Amino acid sequence: MSEMAGAAKVLGEATIVNPNDVRGVAEAIKEALSLPDEEKVRRMRAMQSRLQRYDVVRWATDFLDALATVKKAQFQLRTRRLTGEGKTKMINAYSKSSARLILLDYDGTLVPFADTQEEARPDRGLLRLLDALALEPRNEVVIISGRPKEVLEEWFAERAVGLVAEHGAWIKEKGKEWSPIQPLQNGWKKEIRPILELYADRTPGSFVEEKSSSLVWHYRKADPELGSVRAKELSDTLSHFAADTDLGVLEGNKVIEIKNASINKGRVALKWTPKKRWEFILAIGHDTTDEDLFAALPKSGFTVKVGIGASRAAYYLDSPTEIRRLLDELVGHDTHSSGAR
Repeated sequence: MSEMAGAAKVLGEATIVNPNDVRGVAEAIKEALSLPDEEKVRRMRAMQSRLQRYDVVRWATDFLDALATVKKAQFQLRTRRLTGEGKTKMINAYSKSSARLILLDYDGTLVPFADTQEEARPDRGLLRLLDALALEPRNEVVIISGRPKEVLEEWFAERAVGLVAEHGAWIKEKGKEWSPIQPLQNGWKKEIRPILELYADRTPGSFVEEKSSSLVWHYRKADPELGSVRAKELSDTLSHFAADTDLGVLEGNKVIEIKNASINKGRVALKWTPKKRWEFILAIGHDTTDEDLFAALPKSGFTVKVGIGASRAAYYLDSPTEIRRLLDELVGHDTHSSGAR
Protein backbone atom coordinates (compact mmCIF):
# COMPACT_ATOMS: atom_id res chain seq x y z
CA MET A 1 0.00 0.00 0.00
CA SER A 2 1.25 3.50 -0.86
CA GLU A 3 2.36 5.56 2.14
CA MET A 4 0.55 8.48 0.48
CA ALA A 5 -2.83 6.76 0.66
CA GLY A 6 -5.04 7.85 3.53
CA ALA A 7 -5.81 4.21 4.35
CA ALA A 8 -2.12 3.65 5.16
CA LYS A 9 -2.73 5.36 8.49
CA VAL A 10 -5.38 2.75 9.36
CA LEU A 11 -4.04 -0.41 7.73
CA GLY A 12 -0.69 -0.54 9.43
CA GLU A 13 -0.29 -4.29 8.97
CA ALA A 14 -0.04 -3.81 5.22
CA THR A 15 3.40 -3.50 3.61
CA ILE A 16 3.75 0.25 3.15
CA VAL A 17 5.75 1.53 0.17
CA ASN A 18 6.79 4.73 -1.52
CA PRO A 19 5.35 4.33 -5.05
CA ASN A 20 8.10 6.57 -6.46
CA ASP A 21 10.76 4.13 -5.24
CA VAL A 22 10.66 1.35 -7.87
CA ARG A 23 13.34 -0.76 -6.21
CA GLY A 24 11.69 -0.34 -2.83
CA VAL A 25 8.33 -1.47 -4.22
CA ALA A 26 9.94 -4.55 -5.77
CA GLU A 27 11.63 -5.45 -2.50
CA ALA A 28 8.36 -4.93 -0.61
CA ILE A 29 6.50 -7.27 -3.00
CA LYS A 30 9.20 -9.90 -2.55
CA GLU A 31 9.05 -9.49 1.24
CA ALA A 32 5.24 -9.78 1.27
CA LEU A 33 5.26 -12.91 -0.90
CA SER A 34 7.89 -14.47 1.36
CA LEU A 35 5.86 -14.07 4.56
CA PRO A 36 4.72 -17.31 6.21
CA ASP A 37 1.06 -18.14 5.57
CA GLU A 38 0.25 -17.72 9.28
CA GLU A 39 1.64 -14.16 9.24
CA LYS A 40 -0.34 -13.29 6.10
CA VAL A 41 -3.54 -14.55 7.75
CA ARG A 42 -2.79 -12.72 10.99
CA ARG A 43 -2.26 -9.41 9.23
CA MET A 44 -5.30 -9.77 6.99
CA ARG A 45 -7.58 -10.68 9.90
CA ALA A 46 -6.33 -7.73 11.93
CA MET A 47 -7.09 -5.31 9.08
CA GLN A 48 -10.49 -6.87 8.34
CA SER A 49 -11.43 -6.71 12.01
CA ARG A 50 -10.45 -3.05 12.17
CA LEU A 51 -12.49 -2.21 9.09
CA GLN A 52 -15.52 -4.01 10.53
CA ARG A 53 -15.32 -1.89 13.68
CA TYR A 54 -14.46 1.33 11.89
CA ASP A 55 -17.01 1.12 9.07
CA VAL A 56 -18.36 3.87 6.84
CA VAL A 57 -21.05 4.88 9.37
CA ARG A 58 -18.52 5.41 12.14
CA TRP A 59 -16.15 7.17 9.75
CA ALA A 60 -18.90 9.56 8.63
CA THR A 61 -19.94 10.23 12.24
CA ASP A 62 -16.36 11.02 13.25
CA PHE A 63 -15.97 13.24 10.18
CA LEU A 64 -19.10 15.26 11.00
CA ASP A 65 -18.09 15.56 14.66
CA ALA A 66 -14.68 16.85 13.57
CA LEU A 67 -16.34 19.31 11.19
CA ALA A 68 -18.53 20.64 14.02
CA THR A 69 -15.43 21.04 16.18
CA VAL A 70 -13.71 23.02 13.43
CA LYS A 71 -16.70 25.34 13.06
CA LYS A 72 -16.73 25.93 16.81
CA ALA A 73 -13.00 26.71 16.72
CA GLN A 74 -13.53 29.10 13.79
CA PHE A 75 -16.15 31.00 15.79
CA GLN A 76 -13.79 31.27 18.75
CA LEU A 77 -11.01 32.49 16.46
CA ARG A 78 -13.25 35.18 14.97
CA THR A 79 -13.65 36.65 18.43
CA ARG A 80 -9.84 36.87 18.70
CA ARG A 81 -9.32 38.64 15.39
CA LEU A 82 -7.65 42.01 15.97
CA THR A 83 -10.48 44.31 14.91
CA GLY A 84 -12.90 46.67 16.54
CA GLU A 85 -12.59 46.93 20.30
CA GLY A 86 -9.33 44.98 20.55
CA LYS A 87 -7.60 47.11 17.95
CA THR A 88 -8.87 50.34 19.48
CA LYS A 89 -7.59 49.21 22.88
CA MET A 90 -4.14 48.51 21.40
CA ILE A 91 -3.88 51.83 19.56
CA ASN A 92 -5.05 53.80 22.60
CA ALA A 93 -2.47 52.06 24.81
CA TYR A 94 0.23 52.76 22.24
CA SER A 95 -0.73 56.44 21.90
CA LYS A 96 -0.71 57.05 25.66
CA SER A 97 2.56 55.26 26.43
CA SER A 98 6.00 56.83 26.68
CA ALA A 99 8.09 53.61 26.72
CA ARG A 100 7.26 50.97 24.12
CA LEU A 101 8.83 47.61 23.28
CA ILE A 102 7.93 46.13 19.88
CA LEU A 103 9.11 42.55 19.17
CA LEU A 104 8.66 41.43 15.57
CA ASP A 105 9.22 38.05 13.94
CA TYR A 106 10.42 38.35 10.34
CA ASP A 107 9.58 35.55 7.84
CA GLY A 108 5.85 34.96 7.68
CA THR A 109 5.20 38.07 9.79
CA LEU A 110 6.78 41.10 8.12
CA VAL A 111 7.24 39.39 4.76
CA PRO A 112 5.53 36.39 3.15
CA PHE A 113 7.40 33.10 3.05
CA ALA A 114 9.76 32.87 0.08
CA ASP A 115 11.61 30.07 -1.68
CA THR A 116 14.94 31.91 -1.72
CA GLN A 117 16.77 34.27 0.59
CA GLU A 118 16.84 36.98 -2.05
CA GLU A 119 13.05 36.87 -2.38
CA ALA A 120 12.74 37.31 1.39
CA ARG A 121 14.94 40.43 1.44
CA PRO A 122 13.13 43.43 3.00
CA ASP A 123 11.60 45.77 0.41
CA ARG A 124 11.84 49.56 0.52
CA GLY A 125 8.35 49.91 1.95
CA LEU A 126 9.18 47.64 4.87
CA LEU A 127 12.47 49.42 5.56
CA ARG A 128 10.69 52.80 5.60
CA LEU A 129 8.09 51.39 7.99
CA LEU A 130 10.73 49.98 10.35
CA ASP A 131 12.65 53.27 10.27
CA ALA A 132 9.49 55.18 11.15
CA LEU A 133 8.86 52.89 14.11
CA ALA A 134 12.46 52.68 15.32
CA LEU A 135 13.29 56.39 15.04
CA GLU A 136 10.36 57.34 17.28
CA PRO A 137 12.13 58.10 20.61
CA ARG A 138 9.52 56.26 22.67
CA ASN A 139 9.99 52.99 20.75
CA GLU A 140 12.47 50.16 20.96
CA VAL A 141 12.05 47.79 18.01
CA VAL A 142 13.54 44.28 17.94
CA ILE A 143 13.47 41.94 14.92
CA ILE A 144 13.56 38.28 15.95
CA SER A 145 14.33 35.80 13.18
CA GLY A 146 15.42 32.24 12.58
CA ARG A 147 17.88 33.45 9.96
CA PRO A 148 21.68 33.56 10.55
CA LYS A 149 23.11 36.72 12.05
CA GLU A 150 25.13 37.44 8.90
CA VAL A 151 21.93 37.75 6.88
CA LEU A 152 20.23 40.02 9.42
CA GLU A 153 23.38 42.13 9.63
CA GLU A 154 23.36 42.59 5.86
CA TRP A 155 19.67 43.50 5.76
CA PHE A 156 19.32 45.69 8.85
CA ALA A 157 22.77 46.96 9.85
CA GLU A 158 21.82 50.54 8.98
CA ARG A 159 18.55 50.42 10.96
CA ALA A 160 18.11 51.59 14.57
CA VAL A 161 16.70 48.22 15.65
CA GLY A 162 17.73 45.36 17.89
CA LEU A 163 18.35 42.05 16.12
CA VAL A 164 17.96 38.45 17.23
CA ALA A 165 19.22 35.61 15.00
CA GLU A 166 18.58 31.86 14.97
CA HIS A 167 15.47 32.08 17.18
CA GLY A 168 17.44 33.56 20.07
CA ALA A 169 20.93 32.08 19.77
CA TRP A 170 22.50 35.45 18.85
CA ILE A 171 21.52 38.91 20.10
CA LYS A 172 22.53 42.36 18.90
CA GLU A 173 21.14 45.22 20.93
CA LYS A 174 20.83 48.58 19.21
CA GLY A 175 24.28 50.16 18.88
CA LYS A 176 26.10 47.06 20.20
CA GLU A 177 27.88 44.01 18.79
CA TRP A 178 26.54 40.48 18.35
CA SER A 179 26.78 38.14 21.33
CA PRO A 180 25.55 34.57 21.94
CA ILE A 181 22.78 34.19 24.49
CA GLN A 182 24.79 31.27 25.94
CA PRO A 183 27.96 29.34 25.00
CA LEU A 184 27.15 27.24 21.93
CA GLN A 185 27.65 23.47 22.23
CA ASN A 186 27.40 21.67 18.90
CA GLY A 187 28.92 18.24 19.44
CA TRP A 188 25.53 16.69 18.76
CA LYS A 189 25.53 17.87 15.13
CA LYS A 190 27.79 15.07 13.86
CA GLU A 191 25.18 12.52 14.97
CA ILE A 192 22.13 14.40 13.68
CA ARG A 193 23.47 15.63 10.31
CA PRO A 194 23.53 12.15 8.65
CA ILE A 195 19.86 11.65 9.60
CA LEU A 196 18.84 14.94 7.99
CA GLU A 197 20.97 14.26 4.91
CA LEU A 198 19.29 10.85 4.52
CA TYR A 199 15.87 12.51 4.47
CA ALA A 200 17.14 15.13 2.02
CA ASP A 201 18.27 12.31 -0.28
CA ARG A 202 14.89 10.55 0.06
CA THR A 203 12.88 13.74 -0.55
CA PRO A 204 13.68 15.52 -3.84
CA GLY A 205 13.56 19.30 -3.44
CA SER A 206 14.49 19.27 0.25
CA PHE A 207 17.86 20.30 1.68
CA VAL A 208 19.77 20.67 4.94
CA GLU A 209 20.93 24.03 6.32
CA GLU A 210 23.49 24.33 9.09
CA LYS A 211 23.38 27.34 11.40
CA SER A 212 25.78 28.11 14.23
CA SER A 213 23.38 26.69 16.84
CA SER A 214 21.11 24.36 14.89
CA LEU A 215 20.48 22.09 11.91
CA VAL A 216 17.46 22.63 9.68
CA TRP A 217 15.70 20.41 7.13
CA HIS A 218 13.80 22.50 4.55
CA TYR A 219 11.13 20.90 2.36
CA ARG A 220 9.27 23.89 0.88
CA LYS A 221 10.23 22.88 -2.66
CA ALA A 222 9.46 19.17 -2.21
CA ASP A 223 6.29 17.46 -3.42
CA PRO A 224 3.68 18.54 -0.82
CA GLU A 225 2.35 15.05 -0.07
CA LEU A 226 5.74 13.36 0.07
CA GLY A 227 7.18 16.28 2.06
CA SER A 228 4.41 15.99 4.63
CA VAL A 229 4.95 12.24 5.02
CA ARG A 230 8.72 12.60 5.33
CA ALA A 231 8.39 15.51 7.78
CA LYS A 232 6.26 13.38 10.12
CA GLU A 233 8.77 10.53 9.92
CA LEU A 234 11.72 12.84 10.54
CA SER A 235 10.02 14.63 13.42
CA ASP A 236 9.30 11.31 15.12
CA THR A 237 12.87 10.13 14.56
CA LEU A 238 14.42 13.34 15.90
CA SER A 239 12.07 13.49 18.89
CA HIS A 240 13.11 9.96 19.84
CA PHE A 241 16.78 10.91 19.48
CA ALA A 242 16.34 14.12 21.48
CA ALA A 243 14.64 12.40 24.42
CA ASP A 244 16.64 12.83 27.63
CA THR A 245 18.91 15.41 25.99
CA ASP A 246 19.02 19.22 25.92
CA LEU A 247 17.88 19.21 22.30
CA GLY A 248 14.52 20.40 21.01
CA VAL A 249 12.75 19.73 17.71
CA LEU A 250 10.89 22.68 16.16
CA GLU A 251 8.36 22.20 13.37
CA GLY A 252 7.91 25.41 11.40
CA ASN A 253 6.43 26.28 8.04
CA LYS A 254 7.91 23.60 5.75
CA VAL A 255 10.97 23.26 8.01
CA ILE A 256 12.10 21.05 10.86
CA GLU A 257 14.85 22.44 13.07
CA ILE A 258 16.77 20.78 15.89
CA LYS A 259 18.71 22.89 18.37
CA ASN A 260 19.49 23.34 22.03
CA ALA A 261 16.10 23.51 23.78
CA SER A 262 17.32 26.19 26.18
CA ILE A 263 17.67 28.64 23.27
CA ASN A 264 14.27 30.12 22.50
CA LYS A 265 12.45 33.40 21.95
CA GLY A 266 11.15 33.41 25.52
CA ARG A 267 14.68 34.06 26.74
CA VAL A 268 14.90 36.88 24.23
CA ALA A 269 11.88 38.53 25.84
CA LEU A 270 13.51 38.20 29.26
CA LYS A 271 16.58 39.94 27.83
CA TRP A 272 14.60 43.07 26.89
CA THR A 273 11.67 43.32 29.31
CA PRO A 274 13.79 44.17 32.40
CA LYS A 275 15.61 47.00 30.61
CA LYS A 276 13.05 49.60 31.62
CA ARG A 277 9.48 50.01 32.77
CA TRP A 278 7.67 49.46 29.50
CA GLU A 279 4.23 51.00 29.31
CA PHE A 280 3.41 49.22 26.05
CA ILE A 281 4.66 45.85 24.76
CA LEU A 282 3.69 44.36 21.40
CA ALA A 283 4.90 40.97 20.12
CA ILE A 284 3.97 39.55 16.72
CA GLY A 285 4.88 36.11 15.36
CA HIS A 286 3.57 33.30 13.21
CA ASP A 287 4.63 29.82 14.36
CA THR A 288 5.54 27.55 17.25
CA THR A 289 8.87 29.30 17.84
CA ASP A 290 6.94 32.43 18.84
CA GLU A 291 4.84 30.70 21.51
CA ASP A 292 7.72 30.91 24.02
CA LEU A 293 7.86 34.64 23.33
CA PHE A 294 4.13 35.12 23.89
CA ALA A 295 4.26 33.10 27.11
CA ALA A 296 7.17 35.10 28.55
CA LEU A 297 5.50 38.50 28.23
CA PRO A 298 3.41 40.12 30.98
CA LYS A 299 -0.36 39.82 30.64
CA SER A 300 -0.57 43.54 29.96
CA GLY A 301 1.37 43.05 26.71
CA PHE A 302 -0.33 42.73 23.32
CA THR A 303 0.40 39.50 21.44
CA VAL A 304 -0.59 38.81 17.83
CA LYS A 305 -0.27 35.60 15.79
CA VAL A 306 -0.18 35.69 12.00
CA GLY A 307 -2.61 33.09 10.68
CA ILE A 308 -5.30 30.94 12.24
CA GLY A 309 -4.33 28.27 14.74
CA ALA A 310 -4.00 27.42 18.40
CA SER A 311 -1.77 29.98 20.10
CA ARG A 312 -0.99 31.74 23.36
CA ALA A 313 -1.39 35.02 21.48
CA ALA A 314 -4.39 37.12 22.49
CA TYR A 315 -5.18 38.18 18.91
CA TYR A 316 -4.54 37.12 15.35
CA LEU A 317 -4.36 38.64 11.88
CA ASP A 318 -4.34 36.81 8.57
CA SER A 319 -1.19 37.87 6.76
CA PRO A 320 2.00 40.00 6.68
CA THR A 321 0.00 42.56 4.69
CA GLU A 322 -2.36 43.05 7.65
CA ILE A 323 0.58 43.21 10.07
CA ARG A 324 2.19 46.00 8.05
CA ARG A 325 -1.13 47.81 7.91
CA LEU A 326 -1.36 47.61 11.71
CA LEU A 327 2.18 48.94 12.17
CA ASP A 328 1.40 51.72 9.69
CA GLU A 329 -1.55 52.74 11.84
CA LEU A 330 0.66 52.91 14.92
CA VAL A 331 3.16 55.07 13.03
CA GLY A 332 0.29 57.26 11.88
CA HIS A 333 -0.75 57.93 15.46
CA ASP A 334 2.82 58.99 16.30
CA THR A 335 2.80 61.38 13.32
CA HIS A 336 -0.57 62.76 14.36
CA SER A 337 0.47 63.30 17.99
CA SER A 338 3.73 64.95 16.90
CA GLY A 339 1.76 67.35 14.74
CA ALA A 340 -0.56 68.14 17.61
CA ARG A 341 2.39 68.98 19.85
